[in-house]
Amino acid sequence: MIRISVSAALCAIALSACAPIGPGQPEDAAPVAANAPTGQIAQGQGAADLSDPALVGAASPPPSARTQEALDTTTSAQRIMAAAPAAPDRASRSLGTTVVSLGSPSEPGFWLKTPLVQTRALGRVAHGANGKSVAVTLIPIDGPATGGSRLSLPAMRLIGASLADLTEVEVLHEG
Repeated sequence: MIRISVSAALCAIALSACAPIGPGQPEDAAPVAANAPTGQIAQGQGAADLSDPALVGAASPPPSARTQEALDTTTSAQRIMAAAPAAPDRASRSLGTTVVSLGSPSEPGFWLKTPLVQTRALGRVAHGANGKSVAVTLIPIDGPATGGSRLSLPAMRLIGASLADLTEVEVLHEG
């Protein structure tokens, strides 16, 4: 007889709704190419406009949504904008690093709920392991600065973070 802990079973059920992207998935669900390394932004290459509501806004997923593709309601254009490097003239400062887990997949858009901010702000999350980053809305939550954070499903997908693991990221304030 196989025994499974309640927490492992709940985790498996929650993650089963998040099927990996693979061949045969809609074109709109394809991942965006990796970001250019800092300091290597080509002249004329698009930069993320964090003031654009299309960057952080998306429709709520339908109640019947059960897969990553159905839960991630961002468009290809929104994903391209979110993955674009920050504008060269935009000041950014590091707020530190945090460990992220998957936030509620039913909450649309690109966001990070973190104790590293006191007020809602525009920012960027960078995954040091692969160099990818994504523009997000930083949303304050209670807790110590050393506490963990929750990252939206679309943002997790763009930076290539595992939906099942905890991932350390750098959080930047943009603006």
